[in-house]
Amino acid sequence: METTSTVAQMRAVDRAAAGERLTLEDAVALFESDFLMLGAAANDACRRRHGDAVRTFVIDRNINYTNICMSRCRFCAFWRAAEAPDAYLSTHDEVLAKVAEAEQLGATQILMQGGLHPDLRIEWFEELFRRVKAAHNVHLHSLSPPEIVHIARTSSLTIEQTLARLREAGLDSLPGGGAEILCDEVRSQLSPRKCTADEWTIVMRAAHQLGMPTTATMMFGHIESRADRVRHLLRIRELQDEADGPSASSGRPLGGRFTAFIAWTYQPENTALGGVAVGAQEYLRTLAVSRLVLDNIANLQASWVTQGPKIAQLALAFGANDLGAVMIEENVVRAAGAEYRLSREDLVRLIEDAGYRAAQRDTYYRLL
Repeated sequence: METTSTVAQMRAVDRAAAGERLTLEDAVALFESDFLMLGAAANDACRRRHGDAVRTFVIDRNINYTNICMSRCRFCAFWRAAEAPDAYLSTHDEVLAKVAEAEQLGATQILMQGGLHPDLRIEWFEELFRRVKAAHNVHLHSLSPPEIVHIARTSSLTIEQTLARLREAGLDSLPGGGAEILCDEVRSQLSPRKCTADEWTIVMRAAHQLGMPTTATMMFGHIESRADRVRHLLRIRELQDEADGPSASSGRPLGGRFTAFIAWTYQPENTALGGVAVGAQEYLRTLAVSRLVLDNIANLQASWVTQGPKIAQLALAFGANDLGAVMIEENVVRAAGAEYRLSREDLVRLIEDAGYRAAQRDTYYRLL
């Protein structure tokens, strides 16, 4: 005899398979549905949008310009107090040297993020970005919403003024870091000193209105519920609806909107929060649900940084169309115990072994 729960799961899978827009109740039910059926529905949705031929990656460098941070999030193993012996703030020359090395290694994108340093005002970033752009042909995909909020506060500016000045200095797009879970009940326990869910949304909306593309993220598997994850996804979907507008094409590659969604699992090692990381099946379930809920975001990245190469390859059958970046450097997740490293050749092999043609892309997901 079918239970009410089973009927809800089957209804949700049927709605997902038909490409219908899912509700919160639908998405929560999907989490409890058959694992392989859920993966197949997400894979079908991905193939309808991206076809069967190509899966992509980008080459970038993640430059963490400082580990000094006022936020001191409980889930983060990277931050340091200013007086800590291993605290640092990179000089502009040190950052430029890393950009030059990355460009020589084929990087097209620089993902620059750091702690919320108490003394850094907007002028520090403006000078750095101008110097990078004057010397290098790279896309600056840098500064997460919490950093933008912090820079605005330290510089006595509005969010809109901060973004406009940084864009003028050379900032091209914003990464979606610092979202964690966009529910303030969760954020108050994880990161009470960081920007609120509303502030994260305000930054992204302002960037979109300026014509700056952004990405959206979710860090899960800590203290949140599955329903919290779905609420997070719905909030992002609503913001994308707003960016698209009533007459916008859902397939436009440029302009102010989310180009991609990236979810990864909390890494507990060396953190104040502690706990145990969720397993690969929960990661793949969450990825598949994300693909089906986020019907207006084209690209989903697999997180090989937290899941490793084999699960990242499986993610290509659970809704992901992109393996993210060949990260020449990354320090934040590594500080929490994730040690995976993959080269360009590794990513190409993983994609090809999964039955696709591998293609390098740029930040806008245009094939190179």
